[in-house]
Amino acid sequence: MIDQNYRWYPVYTRSRAEKKAYDELIRKGIISYLPLRKTLKQWSDRKKIVEEPLIKCYLFVYISSKEYAEVLMTNGIARFIYFSGKIAAMPDQQIDHLKLLLATEEELAAFDYDIKPGEKVLIKAGPFKDIVAEMVSVHNKQRIILRLDNIGYAIEINTSMAFVEPI
Repeated sequence: MIDQNYRWYPVYTRSRAEKKAYDELIRKGIISYLPLRKTLKQWSDRKKIVEEPLIKCYLFVYISSKEYAEVLMTNGIARFIYFSGKIAAMPDQQIDHLKLLLATEEELAAFDYDIKPGEKVLIKAGPFKDIVAEMVSVHNKQRIILRLDNIGYAIEINTSMAFVEPI
Protein backbone atom coordinates (compact mmCIF):
# COMPACT_ATOMS: atom_id res chain seq x y z
CA MET A 1 0.00 0.00 0.00
CA ILE A 2 1.37 3.37 -1.00
CA ASP A 3 1.29 6.12 1.62
CA GLN A 4 -0.20 9.26 0.04
CA ASN A 5 0.69 11.50 2.99
CA TYR A 6 3.33 14.13 2.36
CA ARG A 7 6.13 14.34 4.91
CA TRP A 8 9.59 15.83 5.25
CA TYR A 9 12.36 13.29 4.68
CA PRO A 10 16.09 13.87 5.15
CA VAL A 11 18.22 12.67 2.23
CA TYR A 12 21.94 12.13 2.11
CA THR A 13 23.80 13.74 -0.80
CA ARG A 14 27.17 13.12 -2.33
CA SER A 15 29.92 15.22 -0.80
CA ARG A 16 29.68 18.91 -1.77
CA ALA A 17 26.67 18.22 -4.04
CA GLU A 18 23.96 19.69 -1.79
CA LYS A 19 23.25 22.82 -3.85
CA LYS A 20 23.25 21.03 -7.21
CA ALA A 21 20.95 18.29 -5.90
CA TYR A 22 18.65 20.93 -4.39
CA ASP A 23 18.48 22.85 -7.68
CA GLU A 24 17.65 19.70 -9.62
CA LEU A 25 14.93 18.69 -7.15
CA ILE A 26 13.35 22.14 -7.49
CA ARG A 27 13.58 21.85 -11.28
CA LYS A 28 11.69 18.53 -11.03
CA GLY A 29 8.96 20.24 -8.98
CA ILE A 30 9.81 18.50 -5.71
CA ILE A 31 9.47 20.70 -2.63
CA SER A 32 12.91 20.75 -1.00
CA TYR A 33 14.71 22.59 1.78
CA LEU A 34 18.44 23.13 2.01
CA PRO A 35 19.37 24.97 5.23
CA LEU A 36 22.16 27.40 4.35
CA ARG A 37 24.22 29.64 6.60
CA LYS A 38 26.32 32.62 5.66
CA THR A 39 29.96 32.32 6.57
CA LEU A 40 33.05 34.41 5.94
CA LYS A 41 35.65 32.55 3.88
CA GLN A 42 39.18 33.77 3.50
CA TRP A 43 41.48 33.02 0.59
CA SER A 44 45.02 34.26 0.18
CA ASP A 45 43.87 37.28 -1.85
CA ARG A 46 40.38 38.09 -0.54
CA LYS A 47 37.57 37.49 1.95
CA LYS A 48 34.04 36.70 0.87
CA ILE A 49 30.74 35.85 2.54
CA VAL A 50 29.40 32.62 1.06
CA GLU A 51 26.37 30.47 1.74
CA GLU A 52 27.17 26.90 2.68
CA PRO A 53 25.00 24.05 3.97
CA LEU A 54 24.39 24.10 7.71
CA ILE A 55 24.41 20.29 7.77
CA LYS A 56 26.89 18.87 5.29
CA CYS A 57 25.63 16.19 2.88
CA TYR A 58 21.97 16.60 3.92
CA LEU A 59 18.88 18.23 2.51
CA PHE A 60 15.18 17.71 3.10
CA VAL A 61 12.39 16.80 0.67
CA TYR A 62 8.62 17.08 1.16
CA ILE A 63 7.19 14.09 -0.65
CA SER A 64 4.87 11.10 -0.43
CA SER A 65 6.14 7.55 -0.78
CA LYS A 66 5.24 7.45 -4.49
CA GLU A 67 8.03 9.99 -5.15
CA TYR A 68 10.86 8.05 -3.45
CA ALA A 69 12.24 6.76 -6.75
CA GLU A 70 12.14 10.19 -8.39
CA VAL A 71 14.21 11.65 -5.54
CA LEU A 72 16.75 8.80 -5.72
CA MET A 73 17.12 9.33 -9.49
CA THR A 74 18.24 12.92 -8.90
CA ASN A 75 21.90 13.73 -9.55
CA GLY A 76 23.73 14.26 -6.28
CA ILE A 77 21.29 12.30 -4.09
CA ALA A 78 22.95 9.26 -2.53
CA ARG A 79 20.20 7.73 -0.37
CA PHE A 80 17.41 8.28 2.12
CA ILE A 81 18.21 8.24 5.83
CA TYR A 82 16.85 5.16 7.62
CA PHE A 83 15.82 4.76 11.24
CA SER A 84 14.83 1.33 12.62
CA GLY A 85 14.72 -0.14 9.13
CA LYS A 86 12.32 2.48 7.70
CA ILE A 87 12.92 5.70 5.83
CA ALA A 88 13.10 8.41 8.49
CA ALA A 89 10.40 11.09 8.35
CA MET A 90 10.65 14.40 10.18
CA PRO A 91 7.80 16.33 11.80
CA ASP A 92 6.86 19.53 9.98
CA GLN A 93 7.53 21.40 13.22
CA GLN A 94 11.25 20.48 13.19
CA ILE A 95 11.68 21.92 9.70
CA ASP A 96 9.78 25.06 10.78
CA HIS A 97 12.08 25.44 13.80
CA LEU A 98 15.15 25.03 11.60
CA LYS A 99 13.85 27.72 9.22
CA LEU A 100 13.14 30.01 12.19
CA LEU A 101 16.65 29.52 13.59
CA LEU A 102 18.23 30.33 10.24
CA ALA A 103 16.09 33.47 9.89
CA THR A 104 17.87 35.01 12.90
CA GLU A 105 21.20 36.76 12.61
CA GLU A 106 22.80 34.41 15.13
CA GLU A 107 25.82 32.48 13.93
CA LEU A 108 24.95 28.80 13.79
CA ALA A 109 27.09 25.73 13.38
CA ALA A 110 26.19 22.05 13.32
CA PHE A 111 28.54 19.48 14.81
CA ASP A 112 28.72 15.80 14.07
CA TYR A 113 30.87 15.14 17.12
CA ASP A 114 30.30 15.36 20.84
CA ILE A 115 33.34 16.41 22.85
CA LYS A 116 33.30 15.13 26.40
CA PRO A 117 35.28 16.40 29.38
CA GLY A 118 38.78 14.96 29.42
CA GLU A 119 39.13 14.78 25.63
CA LYS A 120 41.95 16.54 23.83
CA VAL A 121 40.87 19.27 21.40
CA LEU A 122 42.54 21.53 18.87
CA ILE A 123 41.50 25.18 18.92
CA LYS A 124 40.93 26.22 15.29
CA ALA A 125 40.35 29.97 15.61
CA GLY A 126 40.69 32.94 17.91
CA PRO A 127 43.62 34.06 20.06
CA PHE A 128 44.45 30.46 21.07
CA LYS A 129 44.45 29.14 17.51
CA ASP A 130 46.46 25.91 16.96
CA ILE A 131 46.79 25.18 20.68
CA VAL A 132 46.03 21.69 21.95
CA ALA A 133 43.94 21.72 25.13
CA GLU A 134 41.87 19.42 27.31
CA MET A 135 38.09 19.94 27.46
CA VAL A 136 37.14 20.50 31.08
CA SER A 137 33.47 21.42 30.73
CA VAL A 138 30.92 22.81 28.29
CA HIS A 139 28.37 25.44 29.27
CA ASN A 140 25.61 25.75 26.63
CA LYS A 141 27.96 25.24 23.63
CA GLN A 142 29.03 28.91 23.77
CA ARG A 143 31.11 28.94 26.98
CA ILE A 144 33.68 26.22 27.28
CA ILE A 145 36.47 25.67 29.78
CA LEU A 146 39.73 24.35 28.40
CA ARG A 147 42.85 23.31 30.29
CA LEU A 148 45.89 24.49 28.40
CA ASP A 149 48.70 21.97 28.87
CA ASN A 150 51.51 24.37 28.14
CA ILE A 151 50.71 26.75 31.03
CA GLY A 152 49.06 24.35 33.50
CA TYR A 153 45.97 26.45 34.18
CA ALA A 154 42.33 26.00 33.30
CA ILE A 155 41.13 28.99 31.36
CA GLU A 156 37.49 29.78 30.68
CA ILE A 157 37.07 30.80 27.09
CA ASN A 158 33.85 32.36 25.83
CA THR A 159 33.77 30.90 22.38
CA SER A 160 31.70 28.67 20.19
CA MET A 161 32.16 24.94 19.86
CA ALA A 162 32.74 25.77 16.20
CA PHE A 163 36.28 26.78 17.12
CA VAL A 164 37.34 23.44 18.59
CA GLU A 165 37.59 19.95 17.18
CA PRO A 166 38.50 16.64 18.81
CA ILE A 167 41.94 15.19 18.16
